[in-house]
Amino acid sequence: MASSSKRPRSGASGSSEASAAAGATAAATGEAEAADVTEAAQAVPHVRVAVIGSGFGGLGAAVRLRRAGITDFVVLERADSVGGTWRDNSYPGCACDVPSHLYSFSFAPNAEWPRSFSGQPDIRAYLEKVATVFGLRPHLRFNAEVLEARWEGDETRWRITTSAGQWTADAVVSAAGPLADPQIPDLPGLSGFPGKVFHSSRWDHDYDLAGKRVAMVGTGASAAQIIPSIQPEVGKLTVFQRTPAWVLPRRDREISQLEKWVHGRLPVTAKIRRGTLFALRELQVDAFVRRPGLLRLVQQLAERHIAQGVPDPALRAKLTPDYRIGCKRILLSNTYYPALAAANTEVVSSGLREVRGSTLVAADGSEHEVDAIVFGTGFHVTDMPIGSRVFGVDGTSLAEEWKDGMEALRGSTVRGFPNLFFVIGPNTGLGNSSMILMIESQLNYMIDALTTLGSIGAAAMQPTARAQRQWNLELQHRMDRTVWTTGGCRSWYLDPSGRNTVLWPGSTTSFRRATRKVDLGEYELIMRTAPAAAARTVQEVSA
Repeated sequence: MASSSKRPRSGASGSSEASAAAGATAAATGEAEAADVTEAAQAVPHVRVAVIGSGFGGLGAAVRLRRAGITDFVVLERADSVGGTWRDNSYPGCACDVPSHLYSFSFAPNAEWPRSFSGQPDIRAYLEKVATVFGLRPHLRFNAEVLEARWEGDETRWRITTSAGQWTADAVVSAAGPLADPQIPDLPGLSGFPGKVFHSSRWDHDYDLAGKRVAMVGTGASAAQIIPSIQPEVGKLTVFQRTPAWVLPRRDREISQLEKWVHGRLPVTAKIRRGTLFALRELQVDAFVRRPGLLRLVQQLAERHIAQGVPDPALRAKLTPDYRIGCKRILLSNTYYPALAAANTEVVSSGLREVRGSTLVAADGSEHEVDAIVFGTGFHVTDMPIGSRVFGVDGTSLAEEWKDGMEALRGSTVRGFPNLFFVIGPNTGLGNSSMILMIESQLNYMIDALTTLGSIGAAAMQPTARAQRQWNLELQHRMDRTVWTTGGCRSWYLDPSGRNTVLWPGSTTSFRRATRKVDLGEYELIMRTAPAAAARTVQEVSA
């Protein structure tokens, strides 16, 4: 070491032997520190890709990564099993409102769907099967909630802190999803309610509703399935309806054994079925995004459906929306209206204002005694909680970046957050078709980005400010004439400023074209200019 070769200066105490000993000690200390750094680096596993969430988006990302030859990845799941929203939502009557053969991966067809609109247990079983068949289980890390993901610019990597430890990764895929964190209103007196309280996505199956006075707060998609399922068993059902929904008949039926046999033996028939379902929904897109007037006929069908299901004109008036159909999510049910018209059901046509003991006070001043409250009040969609846990190049959180509204380039990437790829990102939702189609499009984009980075030798990429802004300006311009903007309602698609940051104002085909390949002209590339962090640190300590 350099210190051992120096001579003692004039007047200095000690000898050359002492100096040599000191140098040896310093060297030993340096080697020990280097060893500590190496051990610390090895203690935090590094992967090429860290995937957050194991619902449709996360499992789909894992399958596509393996198919692209990227096997160095981990899937971080905060729960103890896969399934995402189809694991969390197990309420009575929970089912999909998209046909089963369209609500499944194109690379994992399922010939055994039991019904044309399958229920939650069957969809969850399908996702468990995908995890097994495609060899994803070795990559899954359960009970590993992401507490923080922070970009480390010097090392050009992400550091992810979870409830099960840390990982570092070259890239992060956020598949946490917008329907993951329930939203319960902050009502005065709610904490003092003596009965049972839970959200529809956190159903308490140990609580027996039989004979109870139950309040259902909200009349959205979940409530439309819960209400008919619990109405026959509860003593009294009080439904708090802030805004009524348009409801159409649900054309559901059991899929015959013959159909299953044919789809299993002749997979092309399942492809034809899926393709037909896809084409029918693509034909409807124009009415939602460009010509809302075309929805007038559909609205007439919905009005007829109300008339058939609700004989009482006063109740029918409560349940008839005053906005154009399609502005809010259209619900599908054959049993919703009869359940609302039942003798033990009361529809309160206003929101819930406060709670006084076991008394619920509506916005119209009416009071209602109940034993249990079920909130069907949706999720944090336009303010996804994962945003407060992700920190970009300058330490700014994604939540802060999105304080004026969510936006991304092609719904997938955000400036200031290199190598962060979204599945079901801003403006990738659909108002009338299967989200699986959009998920697969974003997976195409993510895989092309990662393989492109590898082929050109870049470490990371982030969108340019111009590309991201231009994309969102054009997107919001197209949104101006959609039924979600012009239909006269206030929906969960809109953020506090009234901007639709959830839905895609076009067809799934157009989105697939927009995400087929990464355009490097829309990105800034970040090159790795130094050796790996651990090696660099060891060299510095040893010098």
